[in-house]
Amino acid sequence: MGRVEDLINAAKTNEMLGELLHIKKEEEKKQNAMMWVLVTIGAVIAVAGIAYAVYRFFTPDYLEDFDEDFDDDFEDDFFDDEDEEDMDE
Repeated sequence: MGRVEDLINAAKTNEMLGELLHIKKEEEKKQNAMMWVLVTIGAVIAVAGIAYAVYRFFTPDYLEDFDEDFDDDFEDDFFDDEDEEDMDE
């Protein structure tokens, strides 16, 4: 009877191992799905960042040109007014 019990125990052990392996496979599938979701989100963020960088590079900055012209004119007028006031006194 010892051999029969050993065979039954071996069958139960194989069944338990099969269940454990099945559980591990399910966990791996969940982890694999999570990995693909994260990879997809990362790719979308990378493409959006590159698109924004290209947009910023090729878009002219009109405000910068305006500020430079305005500053030059303002400084000249300001100093001219001070010189005139000094001469009046």
